[in-house]
Amino acid sequence: MAPPSSPSPKPAQPGQRPLQRPRVLLTDPIAGEGLRVLEAAAEVVQAPDGEPDTVRRLAREADGIIIRSKLPDDIFDDAPRLRAIVIHGTGTDLVRLDEASRRGIAVANLPGANAPSVAEYCAMAMLTLARNTPAITSAMRTAPWDSARALGSRAHEIGGMTLGIVGVGAIGRHLARIARQGFGMRVLGHQRRLDRMGPDAEPASLETLLGAADFVVLACPLTAQTRHLMNRRTFALMKPSAWLVNVGRGAVVEEEALLETLRERKIAGAMLDVYEHYRIAPGHPLFALDNVVLTPHLAGMTVESRARMASAAAEELLRMLRGERPRNPVNPVDSAPQAPDPDARPANR
Repeated sequence: MAPPSSPSPKPAQPGQRPLQRPRVLLTDPIAGEGLRVLEAAAEVVQAPDGEPDTVRRLAREADGIIIRSKLPDDIFDDAPRLRAIVIHGTGTDLVRLDEASRRGIAVANLPGANAPSVAEYCAMAMLTLARNTPAITSAMRTAPWDSARALGSRAHEIGGMTLGIVGVGAIGRHLARIARQGFGMRVLGHQRRLDRMGPDAEPASLETLLGAADFVVLACPLTAQTRHLMNRRTFALMKPSAWLVNVGRGAVVEEEALLETLRERKIAGAMLDVYEHYRIAPGHPLFALDNVVLTPHLAGMTVESRARMASAAAEELLRMLRGERPRNPVNPVDSAPQAPDPDARPANR
């Protein structure tokens, strides 16, 4: 994708310093499509790692930041020039929005940009769990052929099963279409507005959905209402033969309740892409369980989605740094970010 045309900086008037290009910090790598858009109009700094101290240090001279991982809660204390943040995805819990608003820093995200990739991940997760693929793959490496092949007797077809989707937004609607029209599944959906479910999901209360679903997919945002939505009480409503898939936010699931549920095999298993604490450390109790499949927050990471999202994130951040309002704002600010006086910038870069 060719970078959109950006106006060249106006030449300095006599007696004025030349306008400096804004400095943009990338806390995580983005696809080349977006990088080229940024480099045409800004100075780009790529963080070598995602450690909080590294991000704080590099944020000190950043005018804008594009993130795919959680920012340190105190980042604003170390970023006096910061005017805009774009979330390379939808996760509004990656930024302290209240503090950003207090300091007049605009935050935007990219709703729906990675929905096809995340929905396909969910379809893959259902097939992976139903066909007992992890156990079979492991046995192929460690056990005789016949022992590995015998594990196929536990596999299931998913056609005719019931899928329950909690959070039928862009991801949920895409997944509902795949499941109903592709696999022939019954699809139940639950969210705050049951009248906005889309054509492929039947509206249901959370209790009805959990009691009927063979797969429960969490695709909802983290809010005060959804934090620990899945807990001991709600896990107890699921069928013992059901599986859980979480691609929403980690803290929608109460981790201790999930560990207890899986250890005691109160449900068949789970596949998780997000966690209550963003990075799970080596030795985490989840690694000791044989009925859970774990991935490191990559459901939306495909070549295609990264290209779309990188370009959209770059264009949105440059728009905000020009003083324009973001297309997808997620926090209230009094006005659009204003370009600072270049004479107020630190002399040492």
